[in-house]
Amino acid sequence: MAHPLFTPEVQMLLADNDIEGIRAFVETLHPATVAEALADALAPDEIWRFLRHADIKSQAVVFEYFPMELQVQMVQGTGRQHMAQLIEQMSHDDRVDLVRRLSRPIAEEILRLVDEADRKDIANLVRYAEGTAGAIMTTDYAWLPEDITVGEALDRLRLQAPDRETIYYVYVLGEQHLLRGVVSLRQLILAPRAKILRDLMETDLVTVRAADHRSEAARLIARYDLLAIPVVDDEGRLVGIVTYDDVMDVMEAEATEDVQRLGGVGTIVENYLQAPFLTVWRKRAVWLACLFVAELFTFSALASFEHAIEKLVVLSMFVPLCISTGGNSGSQAATLITRALALGHISAAQWGRVLRHELRMGLALGLTLGVVGFLRAWGTYWFEPHLLQGSQGSVEWWRLALVIGCAVAAICLWGTLIGSMLPVALKGLGLDPAFASSPFVATFVDVTGITIYFLIALLVIPGLA
Repeated sequence: MAHPLFTPEVQMLLADNDIEGIRAFVETLHPATVAEALADALAPDEIWRFLRHADIKSQAVVFEYFPMELQVQMVQGTGRQHMAQLIEQMSHDDRVDLVRRLSRPIAEEILRLVDEADRKDIANLVRYAEGTAGAIMTTDYAWLPEDITVGEALDRLRLQAPDRETIYYVYVLGEQHLLRGVVSLRQLILAPRAKILRDLMETDLVTVRAADHRSEAARLIARYDLLAIPVVDDEGRLVGIVTYDDVMDVMEAEATEDVQRLGGVGTIVENYLQAPFLTVWRKRAVWLACLFVAELFTFSALASFEHAIEKLVVLSMFVPLCISTGGNSGSQAATLITRALALGHISAAQWGRVLRHELRMGLALGLTLGVVGFLRAWGTYWFEPHLLQGSQGSVEWWRLALVIGCAVAAICLWGTLIGSMLPVALKGLGLDPAFASSPFVATFVDVTGITIYFLIALLVIPGLA
């Protein structure tokens, strides 16, 4: 939600150089509110002039809430030393996201000025490929050895807490940083102070590997209602944690990407109105061009049945009805199956169950729509009887109605099967099921649906061949 009421206040504070007012504005309101108000009211250089009156920690917290494209712009508008200090105060995962998006020369200039420990941490996290759990994790977690008492654990945790992103989960580590267990802050507070941590910790752990896809971390956190999930390497060593707030960002990004692909649009990460016009044009034009070329095959399919259309023109009038049925049923199935795959409700290995389920569903839907199509074609006898006249005489109304009813049922079944199986096949090949977009499925079913329609017509109506 934008904050237009803050716009004149922000501009007035900056114009008056009201240091106390600016400091109060930044430190009193939630950082997200401050970031949104500043982004709406000021240019990047003006935002820096505004923020410089707050302490560096407050600047870093507000900076993290700016959109990524604005963060990159703002890096250009401040000194490298100041930016290095800001990066040292940012959360570990957010600063890595920023470094990834900076040009190499600028990133190297800034990192040379960053504290050595922070620079090593950034280098360690940057090496994980984008889209993995390692790329969104933070190394800013609380940990304790397993052989201390609860009282000692609380004393150590008090020392760690100011510098940790979260202390709700405390990870218990053994030698070489091996993850032994986890204990919650609640458990520590309620447990007797003399109890050994080894006897208190939970050892049945839900973990994710650093190389796993980030959506797996999101799925596990959602499934087990966790605030954070530990990330381990192949040897079981704790390398970081993924927190629920980062997972929310992941889920939003994944859902946005799936919706865009299902709609036949290339992935657009920027806000809709802020994305460059040429970028949006390219993302949309590429898919539309591909689909347009594919749709040209409908011309070829119709041309191959030219003689049947010449003998009975009314057949061409039902073409849009029949092929739209297939496109709609295919798009519907593709959307449902893609979402089920994304949520982990089904897997590619369950393709047989999915096929049987959608076969029954396609038959039921096809029969339902086939009856409607039959009745509409029957109405031709009552309302447009002249359309039943062909070049070789009149066709019986029941034959036309039978063709339309059977074609609609068959095409609906075909569209349902294609729409459901294509995402499963893509998932099995290791590709994103969302590539089975609704426009792509509809285009494919349009072309094949025309063939199904006219083959049924040739079988039912004599003299068309």
